This record gives sequence, C-alpha cells and structure tokens, in this order.
Amino acid sequence: MTPVKATLLSLFMLSGIALWGAGIYAADAASGHQVVDGYGVSATNR
Repeated sequence: MTPVKATLLSLFMLSGIALWGAGIYAADAASGHQVVDGYGVSATNR
C-alpha cells in the first residue's frame, strides 16, 4: 500500500468514526432519555 492510499484510508476511517459518534450523540440527545454509563447505571441511581 502506498503512503498516499494509506493516508486517504486513514482520513476516511477517522472521518467515518467522527461522523458516527456525532450521529449517536445527536440521536441520543434528541430522544430525551437519561444518560447511562457502560454498566447500565444512570446518574439518578447513584
């Protein structure tokens, strides 16, 4: 793989990950439900 192809692939993958994260954040914020951490515990249960 040439350095140019590797750079383009890396930029494409990073932009995809960033857009995926932004989409998940926007969908989560629009739904209005409570924030839950990775263990399934919400802030109100603590």
